[in-house]
Order: sequence, then C-alpha cells, then structure tokens
Amino acid sequence: MTRKKLCYILSLIAYFGMPIGVLFIKSSEPYILGLPFLLFWMVLWILIGSSLMMVVHRLNPDAREEVE
Repeated sequence: MTRKKLCYILSLIAYFGMPIGVLFIKSSEPYILGLPFLLFWMVLWILIGSSLMMVVHRLNPDAREEVE
C-alpha cells in the first residue's frame, strides 16, 4: 500500500468516525467520565481525528518541503 493511499484511508476514517457512530447511539443514558455518551463520543472523535490528521500530514509525500 502506498503512502498516498494510506493517507486517503486515514482521512476517511477521521471524516466518517463521528457521524457514523452517532447514527447508532440510541440514548444518552450511560455516562463516561461524567459526560453523556453522545458528548463523550464527539469529544473522543475530535481527539482521534486530530491525531489521524497529524499522522496523515507526516506521511503525505506532497507535504514535504525541499530542504536547501
């Protein structure tokens, strides 16, 4: 698998992670770390998405600068 393909896959995971999970959440009853589950899910995916985008930036061959 090429780096560019891996970047696309990781970007799609980051993009669809939050909305796909929200579709399956039926209630906000369980609390995790003091947050309703839906809010916890969104905060979790903001952190995961940011981390994935950092990895994509480092792997992306087009983002490399020429060092002189």
